[in-house]
Amino acid sequence: MLTRRQWIGSGIVAVAALGVAGLAVDSIENDRDILAAIVPVFLAGTLPVDAAARQAEIARTLDGFDIAVSGLTPSVQGEVAQLLALLRVAPLRIVATGIVGPWGRTSPERIAQFLNDWRFNAIPKLRSAYQALHQLIFAAYYGDPKAWGRIHYPGPPVVKL
Repeated sequence: MLTRRQWIGSGIVAVAALGVAGLAVDSIENDRDILAAIVPVFLAGTLPVDAAARQAEIARTLDGFDIAVSGLTPSVQGEVAQLLALLRVAPLRIVATGIVGPWGRTSPERIAQFLNDWRFNAIPKLRSAYQALHQLIFAAYYGDPKAWGRIHYPGPPVVKL
């Protein structure tokens, strides 16, 4: 029979082992992998149904995300990098989002749940993190004229002088 101290110690060792294992798995996931899992959740209903066309739109949005972030001030770029690190490092991600496994194996429903939790969270930093992801992803997607047809937007008016 385990004593209370042994039981607590075993729990700490188990959590540490899971964290190290999670870090090993996460080393193969990068920011694009994370965002590739999140983008379709934000853009649900706007992406093509065809798998190849869908992947192309997601890749285009990820490129646009990089462009959008590169236009931000260095301090804001640092904050975006910190946010992505939070989502990348397993122990931090588990605590912040409740998502245990790799992003590529997380269901869209589970990602939507974490995003909704952040969107309405009592902690202002998590609400801000949600807004940052939302705004950057939407700017990346809708900032490209190729996406305008999907929402029947003809583009900005042309002024003739």
